Amino acid sequence: MTATPVTDAPTPDRAAVAPRHAGLPAVARALFVRLGVLPFFLVGALIIFGGLSDRFLTLDNLVNVARQSVYLVLVSMGQMLVLITGGFDLSVGAAIAVTSVVSAMAMVALATVFPDAVWLVIALGAFAGFAAALVIGAVNGVGVAFFGVSPFIMTLGVSSVAAGISLFLTGGVPVSGIPFTFADTFGFGRLWGVPVPVIVAAVAVAVMWVIMARTRIGAHVYAVGGNIKAAHLSAINTRRTQIFAYVLCSLIASLTGLLLTARVESGEANLGGTIALESIAACVIAGVSLRGGIGRVENVVLGAFFIVLVQNGMNLSQVSSYMQMVLLGLLLILAVVFDQVRYRMMMGGH
Repeated sequence: MTATPVTDAPTPDRAAVAPRHAGLPAVARALFVRLGVLPFFLVGALIIFGGLSDRFLTLDNLVNVARQSVYLVLVSMGQMLVLITGGFDLSVGAAIAVTSVVSAMAMVALATVFPDAVWLVIALGAFAGFAAALVIGAVNGVGVAFFGVSPFIMTLGVSSVAAGISLFLTGGVPVSGIPFTFADTFGFGRLWGVPVPVIVAAVAVAVMWVIMARTRIGAHVYAVGGNIKAAHLSAINTRRTQIFAYVLCSLIASLTGLLLTARVESGEANLGGTIALESIAACVIAGVSLRGGIGRVENVVLGAFFIVLVQNGMNLSQVSSYMQMVLLGLLLILAVVFDQVRYRMMMGGH
């Protein structure tokens, strides 16, 4: 009896392991392993909400969703950066609030000093907001990188402190009197027919893609998230990389805070209340692993767009705000469950 040649035997790699997983066709399974659950969620949302509302798939509504998703896209990119290092940031909402309050208060104060230099007032106010967020990111990064504090505890504590400072500075009252030019330009302005916030977000996405895909620091972020001990043995400054991730995450949240401040035309201490949960949900749905080391900028942008699309679809379908919270929470749970399944498939498990 002739032995079967070795070349004919199936190779126990991911492609061979995949068919043993329950019921998905090979193409869908490969798509799931590569991109995560997002394509399936997106198709499901388009079918469900398209059937529930005639307005959902209109061009005007999709353009409106794109405009509304700008803020979540920005925060989710920062959240992605921290998640890839193996942590996460619950203080992004507080960073938005602090930026809003500090920048608005600075602009109001400086407007009396430089009444004829409105753009100088705007620039200095924005700088003050960025500086406040920089402190938040640095504290988070140092706590996690140097003192080994759990990212959950560190960012939750910083979030509480920052939110308390925002409320203390304002007494819970919105800061009014910011320059009209600031709100008119960055909240409602258009350039070449495109809303200014959309242009700002597009530039930020491009810069983040270059950082993550084409720079050494981006490679270091992936390495730290993949295996921090191996990264350290490879002469990567893991502490500096972690601090960089948290600082940049806070600065991106700060940029979001400035755009939202321009949108509401006042400094608000309650901005960004649920955006931490939504940004984590957007990242996980987009295939960013909670274990670190895995994540793509373009997927996260689409994930944030998906979250806003679902919220828009529920509004058009007249789903109550309370039930929307339930459904978004369930989406996050499902995304985490599918992340576990995807991780096992990538590792060749059952």
